[in-house]
Amino acid sequence: MPLPGEHPEIRYTYGDYLTWPDGERWELFGGEPRAMTPGPNRRHQELLISRGSTFHAYLVGKTCRVYPAPFDVRLSRGAESDEAVDTVVQPDLLVVCDPAKLDDRVCRGAPDLVVEITSPSTASLDPIRKKTLYERHGVREYWLVHPVDRVVMVYRLGADGAFGAPAVYGPEDTIPVGLFDDLTVDLREVFRE
Repeated sequence: MPLPGEHPEIRYTYGDYLTWPDGERWELFGGEPRAMTPGPNRRHQELLISRGSTFHAYLVGKTCRVYPAPFDVRLSRGAESDEAVDTVVQPDLLVVCDPAKLDDRVCRGAPDLVVEITSPSTASLDPIRKKTLYERHGVREYWLVHPVDRVVMVYRLGADGAFGAPAVYGPEDTIPVGLFDDLTVDLREVFRE
């Protein structure tokens, strides 16, 4: 099988994805490969570790688990085999509350919460393509963090299976985590210099 990008007309699957060279990061959108950008910048990583540690500390002793990128999320269209799945993403941070969705390698199906930290290379991908993908697969809560603007947009899945209008939070706000009644995220901590 050719490597991703060599033949744009080829639709790839998770089985193909597993054969690609280590050290390269890719995502698949309906069989279309997308190379991940070079390593994230320092601010991105600080935000990631800050949010990840908040969720990790809160989830100790609970069923839900938090995972930072790179960690594959395999999103199937239906009953196809694992190797035939053609959509694989690596959110910056994800929370999974159903242990049956986890194996040693991936999350199979929609995480309960996804956090994406935007960068210039993902500015159109995260709020459009990934938002639509996460909504379609039933991610209950999607956080889109804009480090430059110091804004977090939170989409929550409604009873109709669609994301409503986002709740928008600024650098002085506190975000209630919809999955958990007793967890909030203080953005003064997130966006401090």
